[in-house]
Amino acid sequence: MRLFLIRHAHALDHANDAERPLSERGQNITRQTAEFFKANGRLRPAQVWHSPLQRAFETAADLVTRLDPDIPLVETDGLLPFDDPQIMAERFRLYPTSHDVAVVGHQPHLSALASLLVAGRSDPTLFHFKKNAVLALRRSEDNFADTGLARWRVGWHFSPEFLPGFE
Repeated sequence: MRLFLIRHAHALDHANDAERPLSERGQNITRQTAEFFKANGRLRPAQVWHSPLQRAFETAADLVTRLDPDIPLVETDGLLPFDDPQIMAERFRLYPTSHDVAVVGHQPHLSALASLLVAGRSDPTLFHFKKNAVLALRRSEDNFADTGLARWRVGWHFSPEFLPGFE
């Protein structure tokens, strides 16, 4: 199983944080990111899970529209910025290993989650996610002895600075 952790794109300021839509810049970078991955085939999840916040949903929807409109979008609890990463780690432990999944979420949650999956602890964080960054992880055959959680290995890390013409 591969897991793709994706930080949402740049969003506009808004009085209600949950309703912050993507900015034009965020939409453009998400489009370029999706085109990059569609061309190279490195991001092919069976499902895309996203937090209930507007900016995560829009990022997920824009990616799916360009990658493959048949990929299901799933609003998922446990992906808010300050949620306990243990919730998602346990969910991944139970998820079928035959399906790849992408998760669109927020900082600091994604950094804590990636650290927990790779190192067995969420603090200190070992990763930093820029907006539109993607971290590809592969589930290994072994578990952490102290928690029983699946151990994950880093496959690659994409940052939008890799895109041609990124400013």
